Amino acid sequence: MAEALAKVPDVEIDPEGTFKYILVRVKVKGGDAQKDIVRGTKSAEYHNHIFDKVSPALEALGMECKCLGGGKIEHNSKEKKIRVFGESTAFGKAEHFASAEKLKTVFTDYEITWSDDKK
Repeated sequence: MAEALAKVPDVEIDPEGTFKYILVRVKVKGGDAQKDIVRGTKSAEYHNHIFDKVSPALEALGMECKCLGGGKIEHNSKEKKIRVFGESTAFGKAEHFASAEKLKTVFTDYEITWSDDKK
């Protein structure tokens, strides 16, 4: 069961710009294995649009998901900087520290910062 979870990418965000993101807890149905993932895109007008796309895709793989909150990501690939901040009206504020730590596992050569500021 944990192998299926390992195949789910920890981070999927747009390569550039400022956009909404969510922190999602993914769990194998009927199992104990779980992990948190970060998803963010400019194409989402609202945070729930991201969850509405992510959740069915993961459920089709035998997973269940719960949104832990959201915010915004400012991704500057030229300067190799990512800033995590803000909150989601629908899901509340994600634990930005946890999101930033997850981003650091993928963007290892980036400067990644976070704050509880709204903007």
